[in-house]
Amino acid sequence: MTERVASASREIAAAAHEIFELIADPSQQPRWDGNDNLSEAAAGQRIRSRGDMFVMTNTSGKVRENHVVEFVEGRRVAWTPAEPGKTPPGHLWRWELEPLDDGRTLVTHTYDWTNLTDERRIPKAQSTTSENLRASIDRLATLAESQTSEDQTSEDQT
Repeated sequence: MTERVASASREIAAAAHEIFELIADPSQQPRWDGNDNLSEAAAGQRIRSRGDMFVMTNTSGKVRENHVVEFVEGRRVAWTPAEPGKTPPGHLWRWELEPLDDGRTLVTHTYDWTNLTDERRIPKAQSTTSENLRASIDRLATLAESQTSEDQTSEDQT
């Protein structure tokens, strides 16, 4: 049987709360999406708790409602996407952040399609690999680390 969970991890030289802000604000997600699948999300949808829902448009113009199923502020968030007004078909995106110290965080990104029920989505699910997930983490790292260095530069100048 095909493995139905793909995961990737990387240490990022930024504080967990800074990285989490880039993940928990859907309007930021197209900036770091390694699948090049996300087009836009309206501002003001910051995820704050389990049960939240945010709306995203993908690059093919399809709108997805993302239902937050796991949430620990600054540490973990996971959501299940669905077509508007429909029940999520069972695949899940998860981000976990483990602070290593004040300026370093281990970030793990997981795509889990163990419970995927929509047969039409299986080929796309199978094509989502650890390499795709790592691309998102790498882009996220570039953003977070550049913000951290900008913050340090402005602190040094004061």
